[in-house]
This record gives sequence, structure tokens and C-alpha cells, in this order.
Amino acid sequence: MASTRKRRANVPPAGADLPKCRVASWADVDGWADRLAETVRERSAVPTTIVGLTRGGWVPSRVLADRLGVKRLVSLRAQHWGVTATPTGAAQLTEGLSGPVEGERVLVVDDITDTGESLELAVAHVRDARPHRVESATFLHIAHSKYRPTYYAEEIPREGWVWVVFPWNYWEDLVALALRAAVPGEGVAAIRATLRERCGWDVPPGHLERIARYVPFG
Repeated sequence: MASTRKRRANVPPAGADLPKCRVASWADVDGWADRLAETVRERSAVPTTIVGLTRGGWVPSRVLADRLGVKRLVSLRAQHWGVTATPTGAAQLTEGLSGPVEGERVLVVDDITDTGESLELAVAHVRDARPHRVESATFLHIAHSKYRPTYYAEEIPREGWVWVVFPWNYWEDLVALALRAAVPGEGVAAIRATLRERCGWDVPPGHLERIARYVPFG
């Protein structure tokens, strides 16, 4: 979800004011990466180049590249919603491929497909660069996404939508949601209680105090 989602700078989409959250751990990341790598190997589809969709797909691309033994990692950036949202809210490529992929067996990687627009746009862009083959992979796939990646480690049902807080987005998401939960005149204890009650995110003591040093909660 966010990510792009999320993707995205990790702020929930319009209409998801304080969404239910799922805080992913590095253990989750390892499990997703292992599952994806196993599936790709089973299908004899190990790529020669991985394209990481930044920013959300950059870490997944790196850990998946290690598991698949892929040395060539290329970036491609798309923006969707969040503080870097386009005026229309539509996904948009903002940085092209950082290297050529012509003739390569390419796997385009992102963290999650929520609307799927960013990944769909990225795959089309890569295809225009004349690779030998292009497939896509995400750690998580939301069932309502209009684009289904070739591979994904876990599917989240449409009715089970949550905002996934990935480890690499933890502090960015916490700041964004804390600002939405803040009430003028009330402190971080009130924010923490709101996030726990409305988002299901039990923020560890001290984390909000840490960001309160540089984020004005009002």
C-alpha cells in the first residue's frame, strides 16, 4: 500500500486519513524475498538485470538481487501520491532508466502494488527499451490493484487493505501519520494514543519524542 503506494513518498492516499496500519519487520522482508527468489528460480526466470522502482522498490530490489545472484541493478523512478503527488494524482515517471536494458532479461521490482499504476507504467517504459524479456515482482500485492505483477510474495485481499509500514519507510510514515493525528495543544502522548486506537499502530515509547525534536506537532 502507500507506495509508492507505495510509489511514492509514504503518505496515505486522499480519503485514508488515519488508515489501519501493518508495521512490517525486517524478518518479514527476509521472508518475502526468500519466497520471491524461490518462485523465480522454480520458473527458471532468473533475470540478468533488475530494475528497482525507486524509492519504495529500491531496498526490495537490492535484497532480491542478492538472493538471485544478480549483479546488475538499474533504477527507475515513478511518483504517485504523497507529498510528491502529481497534480492529477496519476502515476508519473520522473527519472528514466539509469542504464540500458536492451537485450536483457529484466525483472522490475517494487515493494507493493496498491493501485498498480506506478509498476504498470514502469514495466511499459522498460518494454520500450527493447529488453529480451520483462517481468515484474513485488513483495506485496493488494487484490484491488488494476495491475498484477508476474510474481509477488503475499497477496492482501481487497477487504483486508491496510497501510503497510515498511522498515525503510518507518520514520517517514510515522511523521506523516503523527501530523494527521496531532491536535493543537496536546502532546505526543495523545498522538500515540490516537495512532494506537485508530491505526492499530502501537508506536514504541520514545519514537514520537524523537521526531518531535524537529517536527512541529502544533
